[in-house]
Amino acid sequence: MRVKKNPKADLNRNSGLYFVMGLAIVLFVTWRALEYRTYDSVQDEIVMLVDAESLDEDVPLTEMIRTTPPPPPPAAPEVIEVIEDTDDVEETVIESTEISQDTEIASVDLDASEINVEEAEEDISVPFAVIEEIPVFPGCEGLSAADQRDCFNQKMMEHVQKNFMYPKTAEELGIEGRVFVQFVIGRDGKISKIRTRGPDPSLEKEAERIIAALPQMTPGKQRNRNVSVPYSIPINFKLM
Repeated sequence: MRVKKNPKADLNRNSGLYFVMGLAIVLFVTWRALEYRTYDSVQDEIVMLVDAESLDEDVPLTEMIRTTPPPPPPAAPEVIEVIEDTDDVEETVIESTEISQDTEIASVDLDASEINVEEAEEDISVPFAVIEEIPVFPGCEGLSAADQRDCFNQKMMEHVQKNFMYPKTAEELGIEGRVFVQFVIGRDGKISKIRTRGPDPSLEKEAERIIAALPQMTPGKQRNRNVSVPYSIPINFKLM
């Protein structure tokens, strides 16, 4: 069975003609778009005639201040007298002050007995934990090395308890805490370089006062030489 088809219903019959017509229309539109130009509109110039008489302005009168010209400079003398220089000028001779290796400055005889040589003592600091002979607290003399350390710590605690006073300002405000105090027992056995660190300046000041009241001790020794010994102690401030 053959499919019956109407020849007039063939859509591809005039496709070539339609393609050529469409291409011609597109080319024409493109050409006109490229050739299209725009021009600025010309505005008519308006010429205004201004009456010259209306431009007259009233110019204010100004007063010219005349200043007196400066006096003329003095005139030069008609005759110039030339004076000959007859005085002899003595030239100053500047001698060199540089010295050479052959110049002898002075000969001084020095006697070795007149020279005093002073040995500067070096301030050696040895920690309390490793020093050979710890500083001796008053009342701990004549004990062994182990007993010396126990006696030193015991005397230190007794001194803190004896001189302890709670600051009134800190007590009223309810301030408490621990203050860490570090100081140095010098080569002469005196207390110096006190440093404090705590929760309140009033507590730090009181801890510094307590440590500053320590008595002079027998200085610590390292290899039979007096040395400085740093020491630190915590002081606990607690309200009851």
